[in-house]
Amino acid sequence: MTDEIIPVRLSHLLSDCSVGAIVRGPNCLMVVQDTSTWSRSRTNPQSEEIRYVERVKSALKIEKSLFTPPRSVKRNENVYGWIPALRFPTWMRCLHCYLLFSAPWRRSDSSPSNYSLTDESRIKPTERCTVCQGTLEQVPWVLVHQDGHLADVPWHSVAHKNKCHPKQELCPIDWSTPYLKLEETDGTQIIRCERCGANSTLESRMLYPPWLPAQPWMTENMESSQANENLALLVDINDVRVHSPSIRTALVIPPESRICRGTIIDRLYSNEKKLEFIQKKKNPLARKTAIRHLAREFSCDPEEIRKAINKIDQGYPSFDQDFGETDLPVDEYRALIQEIPNLHENEDFVTEHHTRDWKALQPRPSAKTARRTIGAVSNLIAVNRLKEIMVFFGFRRAGGERNTPPDITGKSGWLPALELYGEGIFFTLDEKILKRWEQLEAVQQRTEDFAERYRKREGQGTMDLEVDVTPRFLLCHTLAHLMIRELDAGAGYPAASLKERIYTGTGKTPMAGILIYVAVPDEEGSLGGLMELAKPNEFLRLLTKTFESATWCSLDPVCSEQDGHGPDLLNRAACHACALVPETSCEHGNVLLDRVFVTGTDQGVPAFLDCVE
Repeated sequence: MTDEIIPVRLSHLLSDCSVGAIVRGPNCLMVVQDTSTWSRSRTNPQSEEIRYVERVKSALKIEKSLFTPPRSVKRNENVYGWIPALRFPTWMRCLHCYLLFSAPWRRSDSSPSNYSLTDESRIKPTERCTVCQGTLEQVPWVLVHQDGHLADVPWHSVAHKNKCHPKQELCPIDWSTPYLKLEETDGTQIIRCERCGANSTLESRMLYPPWLPAQPWMTENMESSQANENLALLVDINDVRVHSPSIRTALVIPPESRICRGTIIDRLYSNEKKLEFIQKKKNPLARKTAIRHLAREFSCDPEEIRKAINKIDQGYPSFDQDFGETDLPVDEYRALIQEIPNLHENEDFVTEHHTRDWKALQPRPSAKTARRTIGAVSNLIAVNRLKEIMVFFGFRRAGGERNTPPDITGKSGWLPALELYGEGIFFTLDEKILKRWEQLEAVQQRTEDFAERYRKREGQGTMDLEVDVTPRFLLCHTLAHLMIRELDAGAGYPAASLKERIYTGTGKTPMAGILIYVAVPDEEGSLGGLMELAKPNEFLRLLTKTFESATWCSLDPVCSEQDGHGPDLLNRAACHACALVPETSCEHGNVLLDRVFVTGTDQGVPAFLDCVE
């Protein structure tokens, strides 16, 4: 069977289509192989190193290089730049007679057919049952372990686990002829051996056999030292426990965002081969000749090349600056609220402050909500251009705490990452009003209920959360979701294209900021719609409508009176009709949401705007 090429968006390669994930293609299910099997990033022309991100790497505690995934290019009917994937699960079941078939598409037992994730797709005919000519489909169950292991279910072992007869004990494994059936009776899945009569129901937990490889694309079995006594889970391929990607993001801010691209020093610094070629020339005459040659290639004066080399030798671009233990949210918050002098449009972080014009707005005397909204917001900033770095650190399975690195072994010197470009709206809530509101006893008590549940959380999807559950966080997080939904309903922005960043804290730098932005892997970014909505008059209409819409949900009073729902009961007055957003939009797993912190209740929790004098 020939290879199949399947298109995947770059941003998906670091999330739901990342290493270890099961991806649904047009004709089959596949599992994405680890980065050690990818085209080598340093030699593949379609993969580039992400530079000028030392502060980001320091804040995220990254010592490795960051490279973008290979991008595909078609030349003379050949495709270059792709991510290898393996068809998985390898077992198939006949939809008519329920017989199981073991990997009918394999070239041999040791050489599975590879599938490639790239920019084209070639569809294959569906396999047929050799017994009844029924359609075959991949079996939708796999075995996952909290140590990060993934494998096909050992169907023969499962069927023969209850050895009630000597004939069953002697039943050999033979893949040449199908003899196992997977049937469903009264909602229960039963695996049956047609040769010896052995049968068993599918159980949710079983030992992970040490003779299985740790990942489907690996050929060697696990060593005995790797075998874990913890039970593996037998789950459906759509279960969230199959694959949970570990992703971190950060904004590129000054000073690194201010580096001018396209200059001689930038072009030289970004071209490792040419830089190494000159630096290796120790003989003065040979070095002079090499500089002249490069100057002609760069269409510049040789002196500019010499100055660029000297700056690079001195430590350009950071000049050996020690970023130390940087606090990522605080650094980004400060960069957002401080006006940056002498900004150029081609920089990677461009803000436009509207706070003065915001405070000067004079709404109609009858517009009570609008007047309070103006008083509640202390800073309003349009982020005309931003760059976000998204880094893939690995994945977890079965709710385990162990993070499996992108190359499985952790020995690789690089991590897959993306540069995302876009724009956004940033605003902060007034600190005095916020303090007055969050110190109220009813607000404190409702927050403590959330904090207690958060401390005891066990559910899938909330294990990665590291949040200081405070009244201001719950308020800002809920308000961000309400605004995303308002942008979706009234401004034409699909909610799935928007993201949030919540900045809260009461330390040396008190924070209560919300950034709503859009970021895509394209240097052109978006079309400027959020920049326009950040203008005072437009933003007042947007935020006022957000506060007004929050007072009503189509599922009220059930929604507003919820005592807890969602993962680990970490939501209260928040549902799909009012406050939940697409998973890609929320950095906190769509939990820790409560409209009551915005709108108040009759039971003593005041609305936030009621505290505006």
